[in-house]
Amino acid sequence: MEDGTIRYGEIKRRIEGVSQKMLTQTLKQLERDGIVARKLTLSVPPIAEYSLSPLGESLIPLLKMLQVWAADNFRAVREAREQYDQ
Repeated sequence: MEDGTIRYGEIKRRIEGVSQKMLTQTLKQLERDGIVARKLTLSVPPIAEYSLSPLGESLIPLLKMLQVWAADNFRAVREAREQYDQ
């Protein structure tokens, strides 16, 4: 959604293995929290389109930092998991 509006079906295609129920629940919660904005098109049938709200956009820098941290620490996390599982 960082790049703008996206349809429900496209979100589902991009998230491998997500169930329709889980995606719908998550999007509803994000909408309720003010992070995502939902718009229905006037087409028949209506199509749900989602975009980040200003509040959601404010999360982008934090999520990018988390992404960098995860990439930098992937090996350490994997090793910790392996050690824990022994």
